[in-house]
Amino acid sequence: MAQPLEGLTAIVTGAGRGLGRAEALELARLGAHVVVNDYGQPGRDGSGEASSAPAEDVVAEIRAAGGTAVAHLGDVADHAQARALVRLAVETYGQLDILVNNAGILRDRMVFSMTEDEWDAVIRVHLKGHFNTTHFAAVHWRERAKAAGGPVHGRIVNTSSEAFLAGSAGQPNYAAAKGGIVGLTTSTALALGKYGVTANAICPRARTRMTEDVFAGFQEPADGALDPLAPEHVAPLVGYLASPAAARVNGQLLVVHGGMVAIAERPRIAAKFDTAKDVFSYAELDDLLTPYYAQRPPDETFAAAEVLGLKRG
Repeated sequence: MAQPLEGLTAIVTGAGRGLGRAEALELARLGAHVVVNDYGQPGRDGSGEASSAPAEDVVAEIRAAGGTAVAHLGDVADHAQARALVRLAVETYGQLDILVNNAGILRDRMVFSMTEDEWDAVIRVHLKGHFNTTHFAAVHWRERAKAAGGPVHGRIVNTSSEAFLAGSAGQPNYAAAKGGIVGLTTSTALALGKYGVTANAICPRARTRMTEDVFAGFQEPADGALDPLAPEHVAPLVGYLASPAAARVNGQLLVVHGGMVAIAERPRIAAKFDTAKDVFSYAELDDLLTPYYAQRPPDETFAAAEVLGLKRG
């Protein structure tokens, strides 16, 4: 029986560890040829000497399981290296069908303490990295669609975060980058839909080296059961979004973790006020908005322990 991604080619960035690794393995299990991209720096802040080992180890895992994969060791935040990544997929397997953007770093700091370099580095890897690969994949799919005279199979799965949805006080750079990725995703979805290409974003919650301090207080199961925060809970959704079955899923934001998928709505208007005259005055706005906000409860952030049903240990 044919696998849902059989004959398709996928790129997964940041695939040497954590979520990217789980996603690459899942796409290969579903039949895709996988280009495993990872720059290979050991520090989650993007520090340390780049290494080929993370990407090559995942390639070896895929091949050992009977799949097909090749490693790419470039920095997706570099425009030329992102071009080379897409070119590698096309030259090795004939075409590109799936792009999963996952590469990222962390440089956490409160907004009043953050340096310009800490801001720029995170925006560069997350947001520019997503754009670079998306750009070259989009060029490839547009050319293929024109040559074919109709739509082609193209899938983009971008990685956002609940840091964008709920805020994260110590991560203004990361939260801003993840919000920008959602904007990039919806714009891309509108631009490429006519070519048969979909673009969606996920907000995954998983225990990886990127989140090791966030989830340090949540115990892993002691009985050998799958950790509710395991990246393997996220990977099947990526596999589905990459497949032909998800042809009508476009421009969506999905939260995923621990056996749960939630579809987020776009922001809706909560209240509307009209001026009694031609232009609002300060006094009129004060009369309307101050009482409105005074009666609203404080905004609640996501409570990981309550949603996941985990206990701190």
